[in-house]
Amino acid sequence: MKKFVACVAAVLLCGSAVIAAELKSGLEVGDSVNPFYVQDVTGPSAGKDPLCYRCQYGARPVVAVFTRKVDDKVAALVKEIDSKVAKNGEKKMAAFVVVLSDDPAANEAKLKELAKKEGIKIPLTTFEKAAGPEDYKISKDAEVTVMEWVKGKVKATHAFAAGKLNEEGIKAVINDTSKILE
Repeated sequence: MKKFVACVAAVLLCGSAVIAAELKSGLEVGDSVNPFYVQDVTGPSAGKDPLCYRCQYGARPVVAVFTRKVDDKVAALVKEIDSKVAKNGEKKMAAFVVVLSDDPAANEAKLKELAKKEGIKIPLTTFEKAAGPEDYKISKDAEVTVMEWVKGKVKATHAFAAGKLNEEGIKAVINDTSKILE
């Protein structure tokens, strides 16, 4: 009986890992990155009309973080990305964060506080639909989706379900910046 219970537990654990690993969100490697507009909260265009950072950054290496909430793990991810961008100025690396919400104004104070508290230089922005830009294929099950592109083509995508962003995931995102900095 103990062996049976152990086998069932192992199957359930493996099944959970497979389900977690199968979360797909965002564009796939090789996909083209289309323009979309955000409201800049902390960047150089804060408080102005909506703008397209995808358009402004052109062919540069870019990391875009799409998140449905701002918590300590997202803050840690953003801080690491901000540091990576600062270290790769000669390669013109860029990044921005997009909070996806049906009430974007509700997140502005939190983003301003994060930028000030952590010294974040990359733009923190909002998007006015929780689903995200239509053609970006952001899963409703993903709390955080990170896409990395260069020359308008996706080189890496990471998706994290609610509460699943951790140090290992942050390291994977940072390690994959090598794919856009080649």
